[in-house]
Amino acid sequence: MAIALVTGASAGLGEEFAWQLATAGHDVVLVARSRDRLSEVAHLLEGATGRHAEILPADLTTEKGRTAVAARLQADERPVSLLVNNAGFGIGERFADSSWRHEKALLDIHVTAPLRLAHAAVPGMVERGHGAILNVASVAAHLGNTTYAAHKRWAVEFTQALAGQLGGTGVTATAVLPGLVRTRFHDSDALSHMRHDFPDAVWLDPEPVVRSALAAVRRGQTVVTPSPGYAVAGAVLRAVPKRLTRGRRSQQAD
Repeated sequence: MAIALVTGASAGLGEEFAWQLATAGHDVVLVARSRDRLSEVAHLLEGATGRHAEILPADLTTEKGRTAVAARLQADERPVSLLVNNAGFGIGERFADSSWRHEKALLDIHVTAPLRLAHAAVPGMVERGHGAILNVASVAAHLGNTTYAAHKRWAVEFTQALAGQLGGTGVTATAVLPGLVRTRFHDSDALSHMRHDFPDAVWLDPEPVVRSALAAVRRGQTVVTPSPGYAVAGAVLRAVPKRLTRGRRSQQAD
């Protein structure tokens, strides 16, 4: 039975990934910081889908947390065939105003953790001849305004490099670039202003975003933007000089 490991699985896109994967017949490993919330999601998911939901509480901003999840990905028993690097957050602060603790945590959750977990998962997948890595990036990757955007741009470039190296192995790498999504990501004081700054029409629901991402994985597609509007916006942003995307206000999308 195929097993998928999803980080940030206690809410938002991560929870939606878990539900859609379980509904499609996957057993799942749910990773997030809160054991209580993971247990709740696992209980609901198992009752509704009949699939097994394993919980793995871990803080991916810490070496201890990353090591624990890496060990699960390297396990020979019940091997993971799909890794969804979804965990993330935004701090809504300008670099000059933010603390090193916040910047380091942001870097670790968006860059160190996906790199570490992919490095743990890929060798076993290659040996077995099948598997997939799905990295949740953002349309913010096309901007030049925040460290968050820089991290998400790294996620896209890393996925491209990984996909190239994995050619012919039966293992694929995909980056999904959502725009603004209706999740709890923007509930923090630092980011809640974005709910008022952007019209309702530009906000996406989690279900089609996840459905598009998983369809891209099945096709072996390397980069997908799960919205025609955001796909057009991304194409425009890629074409314009980065200096034109350097906003004064720190804004982040899922």
